[in-house]
Amino acid sequence: MRRLLFNALFLLAFAVFLTLGVWQVQRLMWKTKLIAEVDARVHASAVSIAPTEWPHLTKKKDEYRHVTLAGQFLNDKEAQVYALSERGAGYWVMTPLKADDGTIVYVNRGFVPTDHQAPATRLEDQVTGEVTVTGLLRMSEDTGWLLSQANDPVGERWYRRDVAELAQGRKLGTVAPYFIDADATPNPGGWPKGGMTVIKFPNSHLVYALTWFSLAAMLMGVMVWLRWFRKADAEA
Repeated sequence: MRRLLFNALFLLAFAVFLTLGVWQVQRLMWKTKLIAEVDARVHASAVSIAPTEWPHLTKKKDEYRHVTLAGQFLNDKEAQVYALSERGAGYWVMTPLKADDGTIVYVNRGFVPTDHQAPATRLEDQVTGEVTVTGLLRMSEDTGWLLSQANDPVGERWYRRDVAELAQGRKLGTVAPYFIDADATPNPGGWPKGGMTVIKFPNSHLVYALTWFSLAAMLMGVMVWLRWFRKADAEA
């Protein structure tokens, strides 16, 4: 009875390790496909997003699409959102852009250090007239465990790029449900610095799969050795 229970536990553990290994292989295939899809979006030709598409945009299928938009910046409605970037602490400059049809899309024009937060310190970037912005589509940032700090429109403290809240704080009415991370095209005066979108998907599934399969193989090896040892001991 004890041997039967022992063998059952061994087989259960082997099945669990094998299942986890297969699951990690499936996750690897999914992650590889996701990376390829995002890479294709990023490097595709820039397209315009019609307002009729707005209700159908989703993070899963539209995040990081290469997009372009023409219009005029509403510089007096700019907001600066706290940022931690490869350049250190500072702010993302979020400026609404009004298209010819009257629709408004927020543009993350790029990063500025803390000493350039105020627009008065970078007057050259307050561009007027028609401009064309090209960059990556980013869906509005919702509250999450990494973005748990609530925006404070009254105190002018912005912690996440929630376009609906930004628009409400600036009394803009309805805006696009996404913003554009501007590309690295230089801005007058050198600030803000665009093209700083970080696209990185951790992909350790192969390592995990090999770990689980190795544990399953080791367990099976121990099982075979024990059976051989018992057989040899019985014949002695």
